[in-house]
Amino acid sequence: MQCPYCHSENTKVVDSRKVKNNTGIRRRRECPECNLRFTTYEFYESTPLLVIKKDGEREIFDKQKIIAGILRASYKCSVTLEVIDKLVTDVENELQNRFKEEVRTAEIGRLVMNYLKGLDEIAYIRFASVYRKFSDLQEFSEALEKLKKEKKYKKKK
Repeated sequence: MQCPYCHSENTKVVDSRKVKNNTGIRRRRECPECNLRFTTYEFYESTPLLVIKKDGEREIFDKQKIIAGILRASYKCSVTLEVIDKLVTDVENELQNRFKEEVRTAEIGRLVMNYLKGLDEIAYIRFASVYRKFSDLQEFSEALEKLKKEKKYKKKK
C-alpha cells in the first residue's frame, strides 16, 4: 500500500479490526519512511442483485422498498423498526445467497411473507393482501383460514 504522504511503497500494517457486521477490515498502517500513520479499509466487492419486475423491467435491489412495505403492513402492530431492519437484512442475505444475479419480485414477496408470518400475523395478512392482490373477500378469507390452520398445527407440535 502506498503512503498517501510520501508515496513510499514500503508501508506496514500496525493494527487490523473488523468493520461493522464483518463486512470488511479496517487496517491501521505506518510508513517507515516518513513515520506517519494512516487508515485503510478493505471491503469485498459484490455484484448488485437485480430485481425482475412483473413487466420484465429490471432494477437494482432496493431494501428501502421492502422496509416501506413492511412498515405499511405493520402499522399499529408491535413490530419495532429494529426487528424490521433485521428481517429485511435476513431477506436480503437469503436472496443474495440463493439468487446470485437476478430475482423476481414474486420471490421477494414470498420470502418477506414467510418471515412476517412468524413475526406478526396482522402484518403478514396485510402484506399478503397487497402482495397477492386479493380480488374478493373469498380469497382474503381463504388466506385467513390457511393461517389459522397453520397456527393450530404448530400448537399441536
